[in-house]
Amino acid sequence: MTFVLLAVYRIGVHVPTPGVNGNALANFMASQAGSFFGFFDMFAGGGLEKLSVFALGIMPYISASIILQLLTVVVPTLEKLSKEGESGRRKITQYTRYGTVIISLIQGIGIAIGLEQMSGGGSRFVYNPGWGFRLQTMLTLTAGTSFLMWLGEQITEKGIGNGISLIIFSGIVARLWNAVAGTVTLVNAGTLNWFLVILIMAVMFCVVAFIIYMETSQRRIPVQYAKRVVGRKMYGGQSTHLPLKINQAGVIPPIFASAILMFPATISNFSQNYYMKMVSSILRPGGFAYELLYVGLIIFFCFFYTAITFNVDNVSDNMKKYGGYIPGIRPGKKTADYLEKIVPFYFGGTALLIVIGVSLDTIQQIESHLILRHYDGLVKKTARMKGRR
Repeated sequence: MTFVLLAVYRIGVHVPTPGVNGNALANFMASQAGSFFGFFDMFAGGGLEKLSVFALGIMPYISASIILQLLTVVVPTLEKLSKEGESGRRKITQYTRYGTVIISLIQGIGIAIGLEQMSGGGSRFVYNPGWGFRLQTMLTLTAGTSFLMWLGEQITEKGIGNGISLIIFSGIVARLWNAVAGTVTLVNAGTLNWFLVILIMAVMFCVVAFIIYMETSQRRIPVQYAKRVVGRKMYGGQSTHLPLKINQAGVIPPIFASAILMFPATISNFSQNYYMKMVSSILRPGGFAYELLYVGLIIFFCFFYTAITFNVDNVSDNMKKYGGYIPGIRPGKKTADYLEKIVPFYFGGTALLIVIGVSLDTIQQIESHLILRHYDGLVKKTARMKGRR
């Protein structure tokens, strides 16, 4: 099911939006490989290159999820919904879908208007400009993002899991062949020598190994359970540990940070307004302001997402309820304060961290499915994903 749904996504990336000069736009995108357009196209899985029906990718959904999670902290109604279990989760998911459609409509109309004002190589990007094209493009791109959102949910429910992350992952991996082909072209042209290529591959191998090491690393907090008598039986008295991942937030911070920066930059890049152009130049990937904002947002979302997914107060209350305590730390608020001081670590480039992080999560999901279906023998033959101390 997962492979079929991902295949549908990759087919849709090659379905162009009507009314767009695909060749002119593709030539323009080829010249913008290191700019914001190339960065956005990476997350769209190559869909922006010829403005396919999936040109917006899944990023509007990510943006809507960020907005809802931020509002959950400050809006009492949403906070109450988040604590109502499955029914509350479904309601928040419904609000996220509505937000995705609204953000897609805004980005779609912005891209349509921007394309009408752009040209490259003496050819215009739009054959018949006007409100007909704008509405058609806006609805097409919104429908494409909504369909991708549905695909991601189906992968999560009926496939391996991590549907949204797998869609982003497949889009990035699908473009690796272009990077390999480009490297070979540079070597054949004499611009790059094989010694430098081997050196780059060695550095990449070390970086990948380090990321995997940190992604699987854990800080194990010792927990002691006091003995207690229930009826005629005695419970507790054993020592265990609370495993905390060093990178508790996983690949969520770079995805969230990219979505936040992409939303205003997408609109500004397709506008001729002076101030919007200034925003576009400030948020250009590789620039000082962009990198500063990017790092700041990643750090913020590391803390923010960890605080949401790992509630120290709930963990402390549960430990206290069952007679558990951390040696040397008093149960209750002291335990919550101690856990809150344990800050998650973050490292890795955007695309590389996403690919490795999603790969590790997917392997763990597959192992869980195998064990659940009583095929544990298949997993024993290979090394399992285990956390490092």
